Amino acid sequence: MKLDDNGTSRDGNLLLTRMPVEWAEPLARHLVPVDLPQGMVIEEPDEPVEHVYFPISGVISIVAMSRERSAQIEAGLIGREGMSGSMLVLGTDRAPHQTTVQIGGSGFRLEAERLRAALSHEPLRERLLHYCHALSVQTAHTALANAKLKLDARLARWLLMCQDRTGTDEVPLTHDFLSVMLGVRRAGVTVSLHILEGQGLVRATRGLIRILDREGLEEMVGGCYGVPEAEYARLIGG
Repeated sequence: MKLDDNGTSRDGNLLLTRMPVEWAEPLARHLVPVDLPQGMVIEEPDEPVEHVYFPISGVISIVAMSRERSAQIEAGLIGREGMSGSMLVLGTDRAPHQTTVQIGGSGFRLEAERLRAALSHEPLRERLLHYCHALSVQTAHTALANAKLKLDARLARWLLMCQDRTGTDEVPLTHDFLSVMLGVRRAGVTVSLHILEGQGLVRATRGLIRILDREGLEEMVGGCYGVPEAEYARLIGG
């Protein structure tokens, strides 16, 4: 692992490693390495956020849900490129969504109060605001995809985004979990996976999807993939 100047590892989380050491230092000395098991709930709706997480592997989902939780759909993805707790950067301590580990991994935990104190460092605050902007662009394009794309193309976009964050061709998820993320019935996920398999884009087995043709997935999604990624690269680095 690479160490910054004070001996704290930042290796693996791109949001931290792509900023100068002196910008990250107010955070880095307080980071605690943690496991992020699949299903771990990081934020509950309308509950104060106590910790922020900087993943180095795995994927975290921001899940929008109705007040009674009968309707749920994924609104955003966070991986090694980002952090949870963006509402703290924006000046509030809670949000009406749930944030859950979708693909297990590991990362760093930071107390919310430590983040608030570090935001007095203007260059760091500006960089984290840039990330919040990039995340909001991702959320907007997820809404666009949900409105304009067929389910198989929405699944293709989601797989591309997961691959971006895991750096691997294999996505370890069940059809049931995918149905929650995409806001559809399990049968719809099964049909969409069969379509992608029939085109030679993926291979699905129990609890695992292997990406075979990334270019083909990008072609299927069209303009609904790429804009948030380009905005992140412009602001944070590619």
